[in-house]
Amino acid sequence: MITKRIIPCLDVRNGRVVKGVNFEGLSDVSSPVALAQYYSDCGADELVFYDITASAEGRKLFSDILTETAGKVFIPLTVGGGINTLDDFDRVLKCGADKVSVNSGAIRNPQLIEDAAKRYGSQCVVLSADVKRVDGVFRVFAKGGRENTCMEAIEWIRSGVERGAGEIVLNSIDTDGVKQGFDLEMLQKVCEVVQVPIIASGGAGCIADFITLFQTLPQVDAGLAASIFHFGEVAISDLKREMARRGIPTRL
Repeated sequence: MITKRIIPCLDVRNGRVVKGVNFEGLSDVSSPVALAQYYSDCGADELVFYDITASAEGRKLFSDILTETAGKVFIPLTVGGGINTLDDFDRVLKCGADKVSVNSGAIRNPQLIEDAAKRYGSQCVVLSADVKRVDGVFRVFAKGGRENTCMEAIEWIRSGVERGAGEIVLNSIDTDGVKQGFDLEMLQKVCEVVQVPIIASGGAGCIADFITLFQTLPQVDAGLAASIFHFGEVAISDLKREMARRGIPTRL
């Protein structure tokens, strides 16, 4: 049985890891290099590195910080932020990324997903979707959650997988930083339309939230979180031991 992955997320702005609530009110946390090394050493299965203002600011991702961070980790590293072209894919992969996450760049040019999958393989292309309920409809947001595209999210994700995305990160803006549990309704809708690995993001507040996620939606492959790991509220080793005790396959 495939093990469920636990993935810390480093949201990076101006070279520092930050965290907010509902994608707003960002506060400083730590150095991405130090945090990445810490998580690599303490049992994280993978790591996600987002340059969260690159798209909104219309610039390329900070490659020097990424290169330094990648040099400290020995687990798979997914990188996103300001990915708009195949050259951007090439640049972050050469900096040490294992997978590349696309969001706003793919919204502007959906062909990017297909082109990247053909060049680097679907396993390298991660479609990250920032999704929020608007008048009862799941809508895709761009530029770090700042811009409502008015696109219906479930269909967008389905079409992204059809174009070649090999993995989905579903970021629920509604539950981000709230610590009341993952957005199970939203995740269920995505599980119904795609067969690729799905990473749940947004809402984890305690160990029980991960247990509920994997027991309720066994199709979900991984749980991603930030602040509860950054601030020591949940230790990855404790989380994984509880997952194993509950019969959820995990790498100890």
